[in-house]
Amino acid sequence: MPEHFRRSVEIAASAATVWAFHERPDALQLLTPPWQRTEVIVPPRSLEVGTRVELRTYVGPIPVPLRAEHVEYEAGHMFADRMQGGPFKQWLHRHVVEPTATGARLTDDVTYELVGGALGRLVVGRWFRGQLEKMFDHRHAVTKRMCEEAVRPAGPA
Repeated sequence: MPEHFRRSVEIAASAATVWAFHERPDALQLLTPPWQRTEVIVPPRSLEVGTRVELRTYVGPIPVPLRAEHVEYEAGHMFADRMQGGPFKQWLHRHVVEPTATGARLTDDVTYELVGGALGRLVVGRWFRGQLEKMFDHRHAVTKRMCEEAVRPAGPA
């Protein structure tokens, strides 16, 4: 049975600035939390449909390959990636950028299903949910800081 996770952050920068941040070739590396041992094997070449990404993350000393493909794309507004291989039975992650009166809102919307069915949910479900919360807190803090710094006027020289 799929689970749902949704987290939003308000950013004092335009939606175009937030979108441009996600288009950066190094965005994935910048957003990876320092406590997550993750290597980018094949980085995304764009946010568009068909883009493939390959990562290697570690659960303790065990390497876990992850493969994803971008499956939805609306320029300047939304892109989504679906896990093609990895530790999930199902994973679809939508990244949505919307303009607001004071800048932009970034929303990460994830539908996922852990392997192992009810037993998998019972054994690691709560722990994994905590990991998602921690990861997206980090990702949103980085995105907010970098986008707001990008639009902040330079101080006196």
